[in-house]
Amino acid sequence: MSLEKYRAEMEMCCRCSACKFVPLEIVKGFDYVNVCPSISCYNFHAYSGGGRLGIGVALLEKEIGYSDKLLEVVYNCQMCGGCDVSCKYAMDMDVLEPLYGIRQACVENGLIAPVFDTIISSLKKDNTMMPGAKQDRANWSEGLAIKDFTRQKAEVAFHVGCRTCYDRALWPVARSSITLMQKAGMDVGINPHEFCCGGRAYQIGFREESVKQLKQNMAIMKKAGVKMLVTACAECYHAFKVLGDKFGLRDGLEVLHTSELFSRLINEGKLTPKKKMDITVTYHDPCHLGRLGEPHIPWQGKQIPGHIRLFDPPREFRRGTYGVYGPPRELLKSIPGLKLQEMKRTREFAWCCGAGGGVAEFNPQFAAWTARERIREAEATGAETLVTACPGCETALRQAAQGTSLKVLDLMEMLASVL
Repeated sequence: MSLEKYRAEMEMCCRCSACKFVPLEIVKGFDYVNVCPSISCYNFHAYSGGGRLGIGVALLEKEIGYSDKLLEVVYNCQMCGGCDVSCKYAMDMDVLEPLYGIRQACVENGLIAPVFDTIISSLKKDNTMMPGAKQDRANWSEGLAIKDFTRQKAEVAFHVGCRTCYDRALWPVARSSITLMQKAGMDVGINPHEFCCGGRAYQIGFREESVKQLKQNMAIMKKAGVKMLVTACAECYHAFKVLGDKFGLRDGLEVLHTSELFSRLINEGKLTPKKKMDITVTYHDPCHLGRLGEPHIPWQGKQIPGHIRLFDPPREFRRGTYGVYGPPRELLKSIPGLKLQEMKRTREFAWCCGAGGGVAEFNPQFAAWTARERIREAEATGAETLVTACPGCETALRQAAQGTSLKVLDLMEMLASVL
């Protein structure tokens, strides 16, 4: 993919710094006004969305080359999309898409961090982004009576995801999800030899490998006659739903996050939370479920030359507004006695957990710094428990919460405890 296709977007940047902060109309006080972890940590313009767009133009003009310093700036970014939605609060331009393009250009030009070489080698060889994973991928399901949808017909496929399969601490999320679906009478199955969704490969610039993983998954589910895919992982949700549409691979498959599914089942009366929980919680919006989970908007056309940016046909931009925000909160509010206390940065302007975009592997210290910032914001609400809806977020935030009184749980674990 040529970086040239993003030239108009990258040259559109006017260096207003809107990409660095929550929009002024949304700001609720002096604290917690930053939206981009990278610029907040490194405090140098190159580490912002706008700064990286300028770097993209410089690459096209050959004013800079592909170097280790470029790698450092480009990959100290969670690709969380905070810069993108903040810019689009007032502008019609993409910030995140060119950043994907810059990473893909790095890969195409052979500029790859050694840690990503290891991860992608694992993906190519073992279909997982978890290098060195020795255990069987389906060990998490031991003792549960679940169909193998590659051998038995099942209407619903539950995609577990690499992180959850190989991290025993996350197994309760998958086991709770399956148990609740079965309790609601759903015909659900898994693929014991599940392929990675390809989402993280796309985030770090390996577009070809990402598409390959998606194609493999879609082909298996189509052959099995699966009508609905459900996942508790925000990154997997984004890959199957958003990237699936972007690459024309979804082919009518309904993709739901567990929060969407169980909110629907509770509204239909198929599940009813009964146990009372007299606690105060706060909710963390995962980037790939929230602003990046907004449906893909296809567009083909051209920009009309001129000082005012117009498109033929008119172009609609994804602004993060239609991500999955309601269902997780509806589930929490359905639990008797539970009080939800929101953080200041929520929904499309939520602060990232720090784990995305390859940062957890490329620069663990920066990932941990980002997570600690979110824990500080969660503590300020006075909540006893921080609830999220993604295994990557849960892992990052749980580690950052060590030494505090704040408990970190996945939404599925909490829901299972009251059903």
